[in-house]
Amino acid sequence: MTQCTLDATTVANVKTWLEGAYDEDTKAAIRKMQAENPEELNESFYRSLEFGTGGLRGIMGVGTNRMNRYTVGMATQGLANYVKGCFPGEELKAAISHDSRNHSREFAEITANVLAANGFTVYLFDDMRPTPELSFAVRHFKCQTGVMLTASHNPKEYNGYKAYWNDGCQLVPPHDTSVIDEVEKIKSLSDVKWNGGESRIITIGADVDEAFMQEIEKNVLHPECIKQNHDIKIVYTPLHGTGIKLIPTMLERLGFTNVNVVKAQAVPDGNFPTTPSPNPEEHAAMKMAVDLAKDIDADIVFASDPDADRVGVAVKKPNGEWMLLNGNQTMSVLIYYLLKEWKEKGKLTGKEFIVKTIVTSELPADIAKKVGVKVYDVLTGFKWIGAKILEMEGKETFIGGGEESYGYMIGDFVRDKDAVGACSMIAEIAAWAKSQGKTFFDVLVDLYKEYGFYKEGLHNVVRKGKSGAEEIQQMMKDYRENPPKEIDGSPVVCIRDIKTLEEKNMKTGEVTKIDLPSSNVLQFFTANGNKVTVRPSGTEPKIKFYFGVKENLSKKEYFDTTNANLDAKIEALKKSLGLVPSC
Repeated sequence: MTQCTLDATTVANVKTWLEGAYDEDTKAAIRKMQAENPEELNESFYRSLEFGTGGLRGIMGVGTNRMNRYTVGMATQGLANYVKGCFPGEELKAAISHDSRNHSREFAEITANVLAANGFTVYLFDDMRPTPELSFAVRHFKCQTGVMLTASHNPKEYNGYKAYWNDGCQLVPPHDTSVIDEVEKIKSLSDVKWNGGESRIITIGADVDEAFMQEIEKNVLHPECIKQNHDIKIVYTPLHGTGIKLIPTMLERLGFTNVNVVKAQAVPDGNFPTTPSPNPEEHAAMKMAVDLAKDIDADIVFASDPDADRVGVAVKKPNGEWMLLNGNQTMSVLIYYLLKEWKEKGKLTGKEFIVKTIVTSELPADIAKKVGVKVYDVLTGFKWIGAKILEMEGKETFIGGGEESYGYMIGDFVRDKDAVGACSMIAEIAAWAKSQGKTFFDVLVDLYKEYGFYKEGLHNVVRKGKSGAEEIQQMMKDYRENPPKEIDGSPVVCIRDIKTLEEKNMKTGEVTKIDLPSSNVLQFFTANGNKVTVRPSGTEPKIKFYFGVKENLSKKEYFDTTNANLDAKIEALKKSLGLVPSC
């Protein structure tokens, strides 16, 4: 192999690593790639792994473009430099946790060492813990920052690094881009303070678990229903992740006595040996839990992803068939139950609110409006929900919120999506439903009968390379300059442009301002209640089309027929926009 087969940046980076103060195992791995796999060498070194607005995420391995001890340490130094600049003269504190992924503990300890060497008191969990507990710990210990080592539901090859601010929320402007700037200034190992502050690292564990679970207990609305139906059959799988640490214990604390954990997936394992992908959105990941539910005739099934911030739910239909709920359905039931019970218990004062993202179903908003609770729409990404809670702190009370991608939050003691709290509330709803002779599925049907059957869909258009990126931008430009007047035969009555922050009533021509940060997103609302959102992905070479449709549902028996009709409506919207061939 000759060097001419390698990218120039790769050659320079490889030289730096082979001649620098990197460990011998790393250098040996580089030489092995040089001899056997130049393509992999290029992939590993042609650029530096980007510290994005949410932190790091990438394939683990040797190289500047990989997650490893060096890229983690350099990112942490950049984070430390920024935090120190923002809080001059203050006692600096940070909280750190990690999931079950390979190398997560190693990366967490490196992060702790670098922060401690920079003068931080570091609260490091004694073992893996869920992402929401890390968010809680940042606030609990009054830290300026926190770090969660996780790649969420990505395949086993990946790991990641989520950075948090002092409100327990992931970084939002101006901190997100400012931290990126500081990380990019770290050019060599000598820029990093790797050790020297070990005495400032404090191990935490059971005490924080207890404080966190006490907060979740405060969310309970019907303890008598849990007591009455304590033995409902719950099936839960942590998908080899951190959920096993808290979710079964939390359910037991609440009084549930028949929690059946999928044993094969209860063992933490970063290789996720029982599933192709530890993603609770996917049928394959939920299969073992649903199979167990069938065997024991369970009442409810739920799964958490490896860092236990997202939840997948399966419910049993009247015909005995098990159905996986999508994120919009689970969130809608949660919001429906929360608002219904807050109202019945006289807890609503007119100063409460929920939050959802702009690509989430409009059903939670309709539920909230009917009971007089404010709804705030925010940009895609849970950090924007946390930012809205911070903005309204002391003025209005947050009840709950979430997004279509299986993330939910109840109460404001956590500022990121929380599978521990969500699983607890889902179990309570199942117990409450059973006390009325109903199932979780029946609650969903009741919701649809009252507000309409909402259904959502997603279509991705992938366009790779430089020309693909240009094509995506041209598509957005065309939609702005020549927006559709109708979609599938129904007139477009409202256009929301999140880039210009203008909402236009197409009937009257009236334009109103949108109170959001600017983002390259367009939304079209039609006369028959359909909703289409167009959004280029920020991380992948694709443009996303989100669809929302609605029909009346008069009887439970019509559920399957109506569901099929709504799927057909979504396909018709795709054809109307030219996204799929017309027949």
